[in-house]
Formats: sequence, C-alpha cells, structure tokens
Amino acid sequence: GPWGAAAGGVIGSFYEKGPQGVIDASISYLPIMNNPTERKQYKFKGGMPGLDWGDLYERYINDTTNNNNNNKSEPQQNLGGNDFEFCFFVTHDVTGCSCAVYRSLEEKRIVISFRGTCELLDLLTDASITQEAWVLGEDVEDDSVMKVHIGFRKSLESISRRLKELILAAVDPGDDISSYDLIVTGHSLGAALATLFTADVGEYGIDAGRGLPQLAPSEPWYLQLTSTFTKGKTGTKVDNNAPPPRPKTLRMYNFGSPRVGNDAFVDKFESLVGGGDDGSHGIDEVYRIVNGEDVVARLPRTVNALGLVSVGYEHCGPTVLISTPEDAGGADGSAEPLIWIEGLSDGDCPVRDGTALTGPLAKGSLLGDIVSAVREAEGDFSKSSKEGKDDNGQSLIAKDTVAKLATAMKGRFKSFTAADITSIVGLDKKFVERESKIVQSIFSGEAVGHHMEDQYYIGMGRACELEEGEVGV
Repeated sequence: GPWGAAAGGVIGSFYEKGPQGVIDASISYLPIMNNPTERKQYKFKGGMPGLDWGDLYERYINDTTNNNNNNKSEPQQNLGGNDFEFCFFVTHDVTGCSCAVYRSLEEKRIVISFRGTCELLDLLTDASITQEAWVLGEDVEDDSVMKVHIGFRKSLESISRRLKELILAAVDPGDDISSYDLIVTGHSLGAALATLFTADVGEYGIDAGRGLPQLAPSEPWYLQLTSTFTKGKTGTKVDNNAPPPRPKTLRMYNFGSPRVGNDAFVDKFESLVGGGDDGSHGIDEVYRIVNGEDVVARLPRTVNALGLVSVGYEHCGPTVLISTPEDAGGADGSAEPLIWIEGLSDGDCPVRDGTALTGPLAKGSLLGDIVSAVREAEGDFSKSSKEGKDDNGQSLIAKDTVAKLATAMKGRFKSFTAADITSIVGLDKKFVERESKIVQSIFSGEAVGHHMEDQYYIGMGRACELEEGEVGV
C-alpha cells in the first residue's frame, strides 16, 4: 500500500549510491487536437414560460429582410452577437435588487438587465412616493434640487458600486471599456433602476469609487479593481488623475417604467441625451416602451396635498406606446397606430400627466369653445353692415352667421362629456379624460394586465407587424 511504498523509499535512500549507468529512451507525445471551441448561441428567454425574445427578433429580421431585399445595410441576424454570453448576476439579499450582465467580446457589447418586481420586498419598494436628493448630501427641501424615488435609489445603491466594478472587469483582456457599447434595460422596477443607472453613468462615467452620486468625495474609481486583480503586486501603473472611464456608447431601452424623479432630475437626464457636437454627451439613445393602458407606467402620480406636501414625478426619455388589439383595430376605421413614438408621431403623449389646471376659457373646454364661436360670429356681424340685404332688409351674412353659430353650438353640446363639466371650473379636459381612462382601465383589469411581460411580448410582436399566431403566446 501507500505506507509501504513510502517506507521503502525512505529506507532505500540510505543505500543510494552514485549513477550506475545510462539509459537511452525515446519518448513521443500524442498531439493535442487543435479543434476550435464551438459556442452555443445564447437563447433570449423571458421570465415567463413560452416567451422567446430572441426568436421574436429573428422572425422580425427575417420578415424585414424578405420584404426589403434592396436594403443595403444587412441587419444583424443574431440578437447580441454570435458569441453573446451570460457573464454574472448581482443581487442584494436585503434590498432584493438584482441585475444580470451579458457580453459579446466579438461585437464589443455589454448588456445590463435589471430584474423587475417579483417579490414582496419589491412591491414595498415600488409603493413609496417619497423622494430624496439624487446627489446624496444635497438639500432635499430645495425645490431646485434633483430628487428621485427614495425606494428606487436605495435599491440601486445597494449593488451599484459592485456592478460597476464587474462591468469594468468584463471586457476582453487588453481591451478597455471605452471600446464597448453599453446597453441598459429592465422591466417595471427594473426599468426604473435602469433609468437611474443610465443617468449616473451618462453624467459621471463608470465611477466604481462609490455607489451613486454624492457630495462627499468618493474613493478613486480604480481602487477596488487594482486591489482585487493585482493582489498587492507592485508595478501596476494607474493614472491617479484619470476620470472614471466611459463606454463607447450608452443606450437605454426599458419596458413599463414607472416615473423615477422630479422635473429637475428629468431636465438633467434629457440634457445628457444627444449632447453637443464636441461629443460631450453621455447618453446616446433612450426609448421607454409602454404597452397600452399599463398603469405602472403612469405612476407615481404627482401629489400636492392642500399645498402642504408637493411631490412631483415625470418620465425620462421619449415614450414608445404600443397599442393593444382593441385600441389598434376600431370598427369605425379610426384605428390607433400599432406604435406611437413621442416626438415623431402626432399628438401629445398619453402617458404623461400634462397640466391639470387651465383657464375655464381655454381651447377645447366647453366655455372656451362657446366663446370662440360667439367671437367668430361677432366678426361676421361686423361685416354685415357693408354687405347686401334681402327683401326684408336683413343682412344676408348675418342670417348665415346665426345659422352657423347655431350649428356649431349644437355640435358642441352633442359632443358634451363629463370632462366638460370639470373644464368649467378650470381643470384641463385632456387631463381629466386621461385620469378617467386610468380609473376605467384599473376596474377592467387592463391596467395591471397590460403591465405583464407576456402582454409586452405580444405587443412588441404586433408592433413588428407579425401575425398574432407568429408571436407564439
């Protein structure tokens, strides 16, 4: 046994003498097969069974390519790239904040996906409307200060620093994050976290020296990286004055995002998008997808409790509204578009609050339309004295004007709605109609139903002009 072999070796060492001869030996080695490793294509699955986002993308690309053979720019067939892979998952046991990171070294692309609401703790995070300063240490009582949802900020703060450290380390050895495209996404709570993370990186770069923006000095962004990966070795050169690195491009696409901050925060976010000709911008592209009557995308509401408490919320980035089948296919032919893009499509964004208060005589209100009709009639009456009269001595224009005024008034009262009553006391009619629609969607179940991932999957498939059966849900 092994003990006997060990004892024999010890005893034999006492009798060992010098070399007793020479042995010639010929040794040959079997060559190692130089076969390249075949990577399996990553499958983009959804959080719910039966949702295959990668397959949906590929069918859209195939359909687009077949219908546009003259397109010179060939679309990417594989979503993410041929070597797209899952890298790591970051989560926090206390806050429940979770994030998955993927990469393609071939395409030099890193994707950050924040998890949405799926636990009781997440619901508590979502429910709060209290705000705190976006830059920790600023006066939250100052109306000009950027403020964000306190639950969203605390949740992201719990993983943000570690996440940024790992992102900087996720590049190919020898590469730099400045040559990589960074895409940030998420659904529901994850969409809110994606917005905050994008705002941080867009303004400050990937600052791994702290979690989120703060007035207090942060540690050097490279400190934790160098201590982790060099293990105290000397000779590692780091530019102590180098600012936090930035990705080559930064884009965010989120789904069903609640509002995250006040007007000051939104203004700062919007100023980072696009930027100037000197390349000083921090965010290259942003779109916020909303499915039909998704109520989460219309929360939190702006609150002004009798002038004592004022909490304002607004959305970041343009809205992309995808319609539900009922909205998209009206029997009267007045179908809404399958996809509506804020800034490109006509009309006001139905997801934003707009202005609640307006003048009782504002355009579109009941009294405003009546006054406009009367004033127009008065203008016609002023012309009647210079025009011809009929056999009874009455102005021809005056008679025609009275008839037009009566018709206009009749038509306006025919289209009378409950929102017209509130417009008399100065509430904006469009605002009241939006609020009423939200209440109706809550009672019908659409408000919550349209927020679910499977409904977003169907909506995106429909927006891509795929047949209902092709979507596969």
